[in-house]
Amino acid sequence: MSCHVVFTDSREYAESASINNRAPFKESTQLGGCCVTGSFPSFNMAWTKYQLFLAGLMLTTGSINTLSAKWADMFSAKGCHGNPEHAFSHPFVQAVGMFLGEFSCLAVFYILLFHDKRSPEPRMNVGQSFNPLLFFPPAMCDMTATSIMYVALNMTSASSFQMLRGAVIIFTGLLSVAFLGRRLAPSQWLGIFITILGLVVVGLADFVSGHRDDSHKITDVITGDLLIIMAQIIVSVQMVLEEKFVYKHDVHPLRAVGTEGLFGFVVLSLLLIPMYFIHVGDFSDNPRQVLEDALDAFCQIGYKPLILLALLGNTVSIAFFNFAGISVTKEISATTRMVLDSLRTLVIWVVSLALGWEKFHGLQVLGFLVLLTGTALYNGLHRPLLARIPWCATRMNLDDEGSDAERERLLNEGRVPASEDT
Repeated sequence: MSCHVVFTDSREYAESASINNRAPFKESTQLGGCCVTGSFPSFNMAWTKYQLFLAGLMLTTGSINTLSAKWADMFSAKGCHGNPEHAFSHPFVQAVGMFLGEFSCLAVFYILLFHDKRSPEPRMNVGQSFNPLLFFPPAMCDMTATSIMYVALNMTSASSFQMLRGAVIIFTGLLSVAFLGRRLAPSQWLGIFITILGLVVVGLADFVSGHRDDSHKITDVITGDLLIIMAQIIVSVQMVLEEKFVYKHDVHPLRAVGTEGLFGFVVLSLLLIPMYFIHVGDFSDNPRQVLEDALDAFCQIGYKPLILLALLGNTVSIAFFNFAGISVTKEISATTRMVLDSLRTLVIWVVSLALGWEKFHGLQVLGFLVLLTGTALYNGLHRPLLARIPWCATRMNLDDEGSDAERERLLNEGRVPASEDT
């Protein structure tokens, strides 16, 4: 939750400057979770073993998170009351497991806080006191978007699912201009335009592959892609809400993730009850054709315990992914985290090809490269290269002064005294 650019996924929070008691950073990076203002890396490749471990952990657990969810979707097992074998299609149950993983970040926060208090020189900034209900609206956005994306993952490939999530920068950028009064740089507008082009290429790749792939109907693939993009609109609303109402309270990222996970877990668990009785016809793949049949999910897990392993992989990986992402931002840089997040898409695509879950399509490679270019421009990864050119370096310094003034304005507009009870 920063004052400049919003992340791609609300569960991937990065460490802000205030948590480390640092001076404000110069640049900002957009990643999946919340806004982070961070300096560009010095590109010093002499990483420590611990930094390499954190980068590897983030890349591995982030990839496992999407792959395990897709793996669960590919199982078939018998259901309750002697129902014949059918596909494990329970997106809302999977979403509950994901929120449970987020909720566990709250336990990690208090463990770290306890350890920090016992140290001779406590350095952990726990932030201001705040009303936890501040996180309820963004948590509901997270719950809705996550549920929609898990429904979509049943319809499309894991690699397309991960690539299309990059659409969030389009809606985040537009909403931040409309509701936060932010001024986007020309390179960010160009990044948004290129991202739109990349989404068109990925969608075209899915349309072409849909005619040659028996695992998904072409209508399901297109519907799934549209649902993913629709979910990114909700995610961008969540990001704007977090930046406008939550960031000013200087909440520790792990505590923020855990609080949203708590709300999402409790509310969605309760919603599973009415979902059991809501008939949706052919839209649902479970035998009773209801919105969600949690009992059928548990019966299928009982008949095929490997499904539980896939669900646990999703739950555990999201917790470690959040922790690793925050640590990467703290120990290396926010930009490094964005690069690793882009590599995660590549890993998911390569693993899906190796496992035979999808077929190779050249258009998908082109789409990935175009999306990567758009994301890099939006996040300013071109700036270190341009900084080597004298004229560009002078121009960039002028832009930095303007962005610093805007950042200070946005912070001052939302500043909340530490003693204020929300």
